[in-house]
Amino acid sequence: MAEDMEKSANLEEIKSLLEVFTNAHGISGSEDEVRKLLEQELKPYVDSMRKDTMGNLIAIKEGKGPSVMLAAHMDEIGLMVRYIDENGFLRFVGIGGWFSQTLLNQRVIVHGKKGSIYGVIGSKPPHVMKDEDRKKPVKLEDMFIDIGAKDREDAENLGIEIGTTVSIDQEFMPLANGKVTSKAFDNRAGVVILLEVMKRLHERKIEANVYAVGTVQEEVGLKGAKTCAFGLCPDVALALDTTIPGDHPGISKTDSALELGKGPAITVADASGRGLIAHPQVLKWLRETADANEIPYQLGVGSGGTTDATSIHLTKEGIPTGTVSIATRYIHSPVEVLDMADIEACVSLIVKSIENVKTYF
Repeated sequence: MAEDMEKSANLEEIKSLLEVFTNAHGISGSEDEVRKLLEQELKPYVDSMRKDTMGNLIAIKEGKGPSVMLAAHMDEIGLMVRYIDENGFLRFVGIGGWFSQTLLNQRVIVHGKKGSIYGVIGSKPPHVMKDEDRKKPVKLEDMFIDIGAKDREDAENLGIEIGTTVSIDQEFMPLANGKVTSKAFDNRAGVVILLEVMKRLHERKIEANVYAVGTVQEEVGLKGAKTCAFGLCPDVALALDTTIPGDHPGISKTDSALELGKGPAITVADASGRGLIAHPQVLKWLRETADANEIPYQLGVGSGGTTDATSIHLTKEGIPTGTVSIATRYIHSPVEVLDMADIEACVSLIVKSIENVKTYF
């Protein structure tokens, strides 16, 4: 009973953190707001903290054992203004991997230099489209952002310019049966897991030297992880991220065997091996730790995307690296969905793994 009450309290605390971090805004290259939140929350639980040249946040819990890098990218996919037309409408490019149809008719926040402004993404109305055009998806380049400006000068006076960043205006909401929805679970879920792991390690005596890293610009080329891993050169590394399940309409188990609520996913390979093929000793470490502590987990093999682990494991002469992910529906959309129980299980797995890392590395 006491253990159940503790787990419930942990879930509520994690849920609150997840709400704070997903409601924050930080597209690739503009992670300042998220980094400040993470720095503030991590400070009591680490020995030192610094921001590197790229903008990665590096927090260190010192130990005499093997060095472990935990990497969770802080950035979310977003948009950037590329042109302001004479009527004050904003044309934009995608920053990160968007399926353009998820953007149409969304409300957005335009982060101007005089403050944030709300806008909506519009396009040519279907009522005036030709029949053949109605059958085609609206292309991103045919969409625009309406902030209510009178003209280009008015938009500029509101603080909008070429290069202004834009993020989706969606807030965290609970769903039924322990599931939640928000934008940017990819990868604020990983950031919150990183934070919760460091909180729990603070209460334990561990031998490992732990680098807790909030990385930047993962969504546009795994950039922050590459430079940070080069500087730290840990003995072993784990990327904490999200991944695609095959448990809802439109996708099948042959596309992804993962499900929500079945525990964290330990990646065996992603991007058909073009990304990460997990180091065998890392897989042994994670799987044996999960089995010994009766922590549920799933094995993931994917043909699509990859994570910071791809950059990390190719650093210098090579770093043994793995990925532990949370199965998340509708990734790279404004309405991502995950199961809170998977986050708790993931935190438990990482904590237990760091406690016994000296046995494996």
